[in-house]
Amino acid sequence: MTAIWRPDLARFGGPKYLALSNALRDAIRQGELTEGAQLPPVRELAWALSVTPGTVARAYQIATTEGLLEATVGRGTFVAARAAHNGVAPPLWVDADGAAGMERASHLVDLRSPQVPDVGQGAAISAIFTHLAGRLGQDYLEYPSLRRDVPLRQAMADWLGNRAIGPIGADDIALTLGGQNAFVVALQCLLRGDRPHIFAEELAYPGFRRAARLNRAEVVAIALDDGGMRPDALDTACRRHGGRVVVVTAEAQNPTTARMSIERRHEIVAVARAHDLQIIEDDCYSVADASGPALRALAPERTWHLTSLSKSISAGLRFGAIVCPTGLGEAARLATQHNYFGLPRPVTDIALALLRSGEAHRLRDQVQAVFAARLEEMLNALGRHEVRWQKGLSFVWLPMPQGWRASTFAREAEARGVLVRSADEYALTDGRAPNAVRIAIAGGIPEADFIAAIRRLATLLDSPPGDLPV
Repeated sequence: MTAIWRPDLARFGGPKYLALSNALRDAIRQGELTEGAQLPPVRELAWALSVTPGTVARAYQIATTEGLLEATVGRGTFVAARAAHNGVAPPLWVDADGAAGMERASHLVDLRSPQVPDVGQGAAISAIFTHLAGRLGQDYLEYPSLRRDVPLRQAMADWLGNRAIGPIGADDIALTLGGQNAFVVALQCLLRGDRPHIFAEELAYPGFRRAARLNRAEVVAIALDDGGMRPDALDTACRRHGGRVVVVTAEAQNPTTARMSIERRHEIVAVARAHDLQIIEDDCYSVADASGPALRALAPERTWHLTSLSKSISAGLRFGAIVCPTGLGEAARLATQHNYFGLPRPVTDIALALLRSGEAHRLRDQVQAVFAARLEEMLNALGRHEVRWQKGLSFVWLPMPQGWRASTFAREAEARGVLVRSADEYALTDGRAPNAVRIAIAGGIPEADFIAAIRRLATLLDSPPGDLPV
């Protein structure tokens, strides 16, 4: 049954779409809108509140992104099960047993998020633990310090030495609890005011939106083309909104796999300098052999280069880093200390041993070999379609062939035991969602299951909805 809900937007400040999204959040928290309740259709609620349908649609999209609502094609918008009634967003990851500990049907093959294959990481970390156990001392009883992690910061600078980031050393690096935490710390260093504006690619990693919301930021979508973020669109947005930060993925755009040309990188840097923008460069998915200079190399005075070991060695280790603009490493390290007093000693000791011993390089190369083999299997199965991919990357981008909509394809794929992500999961509030899906390489499942899942997707692509059995 559709809920009869007419919020008083005058109780909430700001633009009407934000007032409505805040009213939705409040009504769900207070139990006024209960789990499973159907929201009024967009046009109906817009008429009742004397606002535009676009205002209602935008508010619904914000609440859906937060996990408070769920939209079902052909049925409507509902208060989500497990909406948490406190505005907490759903998890950013799915573990081997299912999202947030919920059991999933065992036949489902999850190709929504890349999974690093087991190539001996457990054995390598176990050996490090064994070695560490014999020399634990007083330092494990003390808080971490900014001075004690100097060797690890230098080891991380050496690890990144072939990434064309420019000259860097230990003083330029701040250590973080993975790439997601790196986003949060960088934004905390940069943002000021109640509703600062951040510019980001119109299709972007969903975790970035969470980090922006935690920092009270308003995200402005910047148009993409086949070469990545458009410099002209960024320039126009700067003139209109006057923001301070732009988030860019130059090497491996998530989800489209686009790689910026060197010319485009120079153009983005020129716009950033013209409008005094700080650049956050997301490099968490990039492979070892970068195609050209990173934005950090082109604009070291304003670029915050984010990276981690999650996509190359181990997501569970929760180890990442920010290569800060020249002279700002100390400020970022102070921000991390104010947040969590530095990384846990077991994490720093394991990461240092992996990097210094050469195990990190060996494991990364073996992970890449598995990804390469599975990417080849994927391209062999899906290659007659317009698959976009990049060597070394752990996902592909698949524009839908004629007859398919991305949401319908994702639903039909799930019915056949395969989970993929449609483009709308990456679209920002003001961004467009192309008719495409992202398919990840799941290194953590048996190869036979992976191949069978890809073949199921290939068969499905050849049978658009008009040919599907009823």
